[in-house]
Amino acid sequence: MRIIYLDLDSMRPDHFGCYGYHRNTTPNMDRIAREGVRFSRAYCQTSPCVPSRASLVSGRFGIHHGAVTHWGPGSEFRFPGQGHHYWPDMPLLPRYLRQHGYRTISFSSFADRHQANWFYAGWSEMHNHTLKGGGETAEEVNAALLPWLRDHGADDNYFLHVQYWDPHRVFKVSQEWIDLMAQEPPPAWPDAETIAGQQSLWGPCQARSIFYSGDFKSPVPTMPDAIETYDDWIKMINGYDAAIRYMDDQIGKIFDILEEHGVLDDTAVIISADHGECMGEQGVYSDHVSAAEATHNIPMIVRWPGVTPGNLSYDGLMYNVDLHPTLCELLGIPTPKRWDGESFARALRGEPWEGRPYLVWDHALYSCQRAVRTDEWLYVRTYHPGLFDFKPVELYNMKQDPHQTTNVLEHHPDIAANMDRKMNDWLHEMIGHHGSQPDPMQEVIRTGPWKYARIEPWIKRLREIGQDEAAAAILRRLDLDENLVTRDGHTPM
Repeated sequence: MRIIYLDLDSMRPDHFGCYGYHRNTTPNMDRIAREGVRFSRAYCQTSPCVPSRASLVSGRFGIHHGAVTHWGPGSEFRFPGQGHHYWPDMPLLPRYLRQHGYRTISFSSFADRHQANWFYAGWSEMHNHTLKGGGETAEEVNAALLPWLRDHGADDNYFLHVQYWDPHRVFKVSQEWIDLMAQEPPPAWPDAETIAGQQSLWGPCQARSIFYSGDFKSPVPTMPDAIETYDDWIKMINGYDAAIRYMDDQIGKIFDILEEHGVLDDTAVIISADHGECMGEQGVYSDHVSAAEATHNIPMIVRWPGVTPGNLSYDGLMYNVDLHPTLCELLGIPTPKRWDGESFARALRGEPWEGRPYLVWDHALYSCQRAVRTDEWLYVRTYHPGLFDFKPVELYNMKQDPHQTTNVLEHHPDIAANMDRKMNDWLHEMIGHHGSQPDPMQEVIRTGPWKYARIEPWIKRLREIGQDEAAAAILRRLDLDENLVTRDGHTPM
């Protein structure tokens, strides 16, 4: 079996045509969806990039693989082996597939971008096609990929991982694609009233200051500096959708080559993402700073020859790591005991499938949060707010409020208590069996989520532009003395 896994960075599922988006952003990938199965409520268990791709290669939750942030404390990937020995009950996915006769190939600059050298382990071939560290466009990825496909696309028994960065900020797409998207109306939310209400938010990546370093201005013409007006929003969403449409056009070239080989119909195609992206949720634009629904909801589209009946959709709750045992079941190989996923192969065969009763996911890069998601509710606990005004506990009715605009905690204490029990039960299960290691999020809570957005320059920036009260509010939330961060941006020792 030929298997192609398309790994699309920062890709929201609701911006695919096959998920109901009104703009024509994904015609090539929609073609695959019409012949396969799409899942509307798939979620990465831990976000963003490094934690999620650690789950991709390990088949495990962040609390188990250890890498819940990008570097420093809490980022240490717990390699499943020691010395010359690999633990057979928790193998890395590419190595495990190789053990069962599959050539495993990756075209990705992810490991170079994040110095995540553990990602290289186990592949038959690893193509780090540029040294731009995620700065390459889809055409630059294809410059390396397409020749490989012309030579090897018709081979049998391979797993090909291809990563594209284009929907991730900053958008490098050309004006012709933006003009194409501008011909169609933008999404209905956020509207001008919502944007006006977000102007009091002064966290990084939020409406008043999308960029949090350098001169705090957009480095590209495809993105605004801030979302202060509805026109700013139009510019932002046109850039995001244009990047998606451009990427989809390049993905179509993969399908063209497989069709030329005469093997497209016999090739399994999986389309997913490392994480989603906020586009107005919590006032955040074009980034992923919390355990928000928009950050964790990912596409999951599977077209498997001879299995998927075509054009089916399921809304059961599922994790990204549920793909791993599903692959094993479809390929007829044993599922390792200490992977964390549950197979959804039944759904791919068109059989009844309800998904998981609830999910627990987490984020520890810009803030430290864990969330519980049921069919109706999203419950979020904040252990460290970072530079944001996140409340210690939040509860959202996702059926009535899909963009998380209203915290209804005080109106539903019984539901919140039940969700908290679920979170605690999950945590006890994760760390309660023999051989479990400590929760890596505790290390980020202890040292602070100060990676890209750091407290000193942010406070200095707010004070320079006359936002002293916003700066003071952040310091109060962090229980820090207002004079701890001086006006030159330094923290006295």
